[in-house]
Amino acid sequence: MKDEGHSGTDRTKKGEAEMTIAPDKLPMVSAVNNIQGPGQGRWTYEDYAALPDDGKRYEIVDGVLYMAPSPGRWHQKAIGKLYNYLSRYIDDEKLGEVYIAPFDVVLAYNQTVQPDVSVILNDHRDRITDNHIVGAPDLVVEVISPGSAGYDRREKQNMYARAGVPEYWLVDPAAHTVEVLSLEYSEYRSLGVFQGKATLPTRLIASFPVHVEQFFA
Repeated sequence: MKDEGHSGTDRTKKGEAEMTIAPDKLPMVSAVNNIQGPGQGRWTYEDYAALPDDGKRYEIVDGVLYMAPSPGRWHQKAIGKLYNYLSRYIDDEKLGEVYIAPFDVVLAYNQTVQPDVSVILNDHRDRITDNHIVGAPDLVVEVISPGSAGYDRREKQNMYARAGVPEYWLVDPAAHTVEVLSLEYSEYRSLGVFQGKATLPTRLIASFPVHVEQFFA
C-alpha cells in the first residue's frame, strides 16, 4: 500500500509539472512527416483531397504537407470581423464574392491552402467551383499568430507572390494592425502597417470605408 501511495504522489507531481510546462509551448505550423502519403515535396491536390477528415487543417506549399494549429480566440474573432465587413461591403457594391476558411484554394498542382479570408472579384468568378477556388484570389487575408507568423510571412507569402495574388493582408490581432502587401513585378511591396482609425489603401476594393480598429472591436 505504501508503494502504491508513493506511485500516486509521483503521478500527481508529474501531472502538475506537465500542466505547468504545457502553456509555455506555443502550437506551431509544422511540416507533417508521419502521415501516409507520397512523401514531402511530392504532395499534390489529389493526395491532399484523399486525406481523412480528421478535423485538422492541412495545406500544401511546394509539395510539402503542413498542419496548422487550431486558431485561438482572438484569431477567430478577427477573422469573423474581417469576413463580415468585407463580405457586406463587397456584396452591397456587387464587386464579387468572399470566402472564409476552411475553403480550399488550389494555386497549382502542388499548392493548396486555406486562407483565412479569400476575395474573388467579378472578373474572376470562373475560378470558383462548388468545392474550392482554382487559381489566385484577388485578395488573400491571413491572421497571424506567434505560431504561424513565420509561415505566413515566408512560405505562404512567397507562394502567393509566385501564384500572382495581387494583394495580401497580414492581420496581427495582438498588435491590432493590418499590413497591406501589393504585388509588383512578382514580389510584394508593403504599402504600410495600419492601425486605429486608418483605412486600408487597398487597390482592389474601391473606397473600402472600414477603420482598422473595427476589425478588433
